[in-house]
Amino acid sequence: MDIKPMKILIIEDDVNACNDFISCINSRSDIDLIGITDSDVDALNYVKARRPEGIVLDIELNNSLSGSTDSLKFLSDLKKLNLNYNPIIIVTTHINSPRTYDILHRNGVDIILYKDHPNYSSNHVLNMFMTLRNTVNTSYVASLQEDLMETENKISDLIYHELDLIGITANLKGRQYVHDAILYLIQNNNSNINVIQYLTKIYKKSGNTITNGIQNAIIHAWRVSSLEDLSTHYTAKINYETGLPTPMEFIYYYVDKIKKLI
Repeated sequence: MDIKPMKILIIEDDVNACNDFISCINSRSDIDLIGITDSDVDALNYVKARRPEGIVLDIELNNSLSGSTDSLKFLSDLKKLNLNYNPIIIVTTHINSPRTYDILHRNGVDIILYKDHPNYSSNHVLNMFMTLRNTVNTSYVASLQEDLMETENKISDLIYHELDLIGITANLKGRQYVHDAILYLIQNNNSNINVIQYLTKIYKKSGNTITNGIQNAIIHAWRVSSLEDLSTHYTAKINYETGLPTPMEFIYYYVDKIKKLI
């Protein structure tokens, strides 16, 4: 999959520095310059209209033709926009003050690059954006995976609890088949794969073996549980001739029930 160039906004009042950034960006394919300005007011308009992924912010806009010379005001006004994403912000400065750096970080700045450092260059700034972009993406994916795992664990706990209530205990092989079938159907609403076929692939057993295991678990529940418990926790209609739900009736009842509990 092709990754789109990173959209960058540059807020800088030094003409030479601006030209250096433009030259570097023109030689690269991974950066898209959406705007360059010496005004915090114009910068905010760029953010609202073009939604940059990264912002280069010169902390001293002493030569600004319009707007404030205080970059902290830009950071404060940026927060007030209540964006639904957080642009990566790299501050470039001639100031070498730990106290100032601390204030900047507390105001949402990701990295501060000292302009008088021997390794400083426009290209170095752009490279830092790409490094941070990859880190942010990796962190997002990891966070998403954790959320999915947490949700899956919650669903599993609910399924096991419901099965315990009607006497389908952990020693029954069919219990795991039922659990996996319910979990699969909840997580794959639009799947065109038959749930029994899915279980045969997972467990390397025949469809009859899987179905019989589920049916045996149901039979066990209706034998050992009281009618009061069954009527309380399993409220679906049951075929009066058999007195038992079919495996698929049983599974889909709990799919609907668990969805309402999530």
